[in-house]
Amino acid sequence: MAVSEALDALLDLLDLEQIELDIFRGRSPDERRQRVFGGQVAGQALVAAGRTVPPDRPVHSLHAYFIRPGDPTVPLVYTVDRTRDGRSFTTRRVSAIQRGRTIFTLSASFHHAEPGPEYADPMPEVPPPERVERNADRWAKALGQGHLRPFDTPFDLRSVGPLSIEAERNPALRTTKNMVWLRVDGELPDDPLLHVCLMTYASDITLLDTVLLGHGLSWLDGRTTGASLDHAMWFHRSFRADRWLLYAQSSPVAYGGRGLARGEVFTAEGQLVVSVMQEGLIRVAPDVHPVLLENRSSKKCCPLKGAALRLPTCPWASCRTLLEGGAQRDSHQL
Repeated sequence: MAVSEALDALLDLLDLEQIELDIFRGRSPDERRQRVFGGQVAGQALVAAGRTVPPDRPVHSLHAYFIRPGDPTVPLVYTVDRTRDGRSFTTRRVSAIQRGRTIFTLSASFHHAEPGPEYADPMPEVPPPERVERNADRWAKALGQGHLRPFDTPFDLRSVGPLSIEAERNPALRTTKNMVWLRVDGELPDDPLLHVCLMTYASDITLLDTVLLGHGLSWLDGRTTGASLDHAMWFHRSFRADRWLLYAQSSPVAYGGRGLARGEVFTAEGQLVVSVMQEGLIRVAPDVHPVLLENRSSKKCCPLKGAALRLPTCPWASCRTLLEGGAQRDSHQL
């Protein structure tokens, strides 16, 4: 899929259908992924909340919980509770529902900026994005040119440090910090809510990788699986998602099968515009013989040699069947 097509597809996903007062319907991309991407649900839920708030009162924070895995083959229904409409603040609570069950909740607060004290931490010193190689090209080198990304993204991502697969292979590269330049690869309209929702979507792409980097783990190592548990964001200033943003991420702690990651988003000019926190589930299978998947499709997206094999963490729904001593199980089941 071309970049412009990927961007159009994402913008279409965020353009929810209103089916009743404070009720919206969204869908997932036409990809055979086993679970709905968390950033997609968070972005769509914020769109639903924002549609019920005057445009002159922008969102300043959101707090979300991922309750159940989303089914990408089933539409998502978003219900908005108008919790409060005050003189200074507006509060909305959104539930994402599939098959009559809540899979995700989001609370968002909206506030028009007022005069007050101003301070922000400086942006870390990193090379400019023009001097950093695209992640897509680095993944192609690490996995081979025959590797295809599991899903197309309109975001241009450029990691200043190692990718998780590079840190897995080289212990000297392991770190708990993860600096990523990102931007939407295309021009966007002047809609502040759209830019915020796109950043909400993008904030979930690399954040849990930060937990993996310090431990030499990778989503493609055949034994690591994970899922977002909760997600919080604070929007300090306005910004554009189609301009370069530095996503400075770190992981202060991992314990009990959960890892915490935090991020700060800076404009290329050095303004701190967004803060992010997320806890995720990280499960690592024992380091035994590789467990491979039966390939029920013609896709050649797996780095393993042999077209008949797939990794157990492969996101393609057509690659779910695990073969381990004759027993079958779903590697994505939480």
